[in-house]
Amino acid sequence: MRIEGSTVLVTGASSGIGAALAPLLAERGATVGIVARRRERLEEVLEQCRWHTPDSQLFVADLGDLDRAAAVTREAWDTFGGLDSIVHNAGIPKRTPVPKLTFDDVTHVMDVDFHSPVRMTLEVLPRMLERGSGQFVFVSSMGGRTAIANEAAYNAAKFAMCGWAEAMYIDVYDTGVEVKLVLPGPIDTEIWDQPDNEAAIFEIDKVPARDCALDIANAMENDGFEYYAPAIYPGGLDAKAMVVDKTRDCDTYMRGMAQFAAGLRAGDA
Repeated sequence: MRIEGSTVLVTGASSGIGAALAPLLAERGATVGIVARRRERLEEVLEQCRWHTPDSQLFVADLGDLDRAAAVTREAWDTFGGLDSIVHNAGIPKRTPVPKLTFDDVTHVMDVDFHSPVRMTLEVLPRMLERGSGQFVFVSSMGGRTAIANEAAYNAAKFAMCGWAEAMYIDVYDTGVEVKLVLPGPIDTEIWDQPDNEAAIFEIDKVPARDCALDIANAMENDGFEYYAPAIYPGGLDAKAMVVDKTRDCDTYMRGMAQFAAGLRAGDA
């Protein structure tokens, strides 16, 4: 897909990665639809988009409401006369250890972070298949490949997104519909400072949201499937190598991570 001249729907566009990505896509010539709950924040992002593509539009929706998620996808399609790409970026954190989680906690995170992208995808996939073109970009997380202490609900949703994207890639291969999977690492966004979430168990240097947005935009025009954003973390850690190391000897990796987390908890006690 070429960004210039395309129509792209970006979810979670009122802050963070989405708020950086939407104006970047508009700058590259895409007419952009932006979706989030907070209208005032969306209006600020829309103004930036319209500097470049005046027909860009906003859509206010709580994607935890799955019927609304489906409806806003249809609205965007009808508004633009079709969509070339949907960037499933919306997501919420849940830093709560498993013993403190409720089923409702997990369900809410799964609805926003996984079920809504699936619902939105299935809403327009038949149209893209009939047309013979289209693209879905699933913005998962390194937490979709490796477990993070206190983040089981978030991990579950992001692991699910990775599995969905991989299987979908296989199922629609050679139809003209593209599937991309992006795995952001530690990005400097509001996800780190949310109510009803425990603090991260350790501090890590973070990457600006615009850098991640650049990686996503470049991935959209590339012919690959899986992208790490960033590929190399501050300090030199290779993101993909960390995932490969985990799969090479999962028991050793899991034991080491558990001991590391236990040591941090003991230090805080």
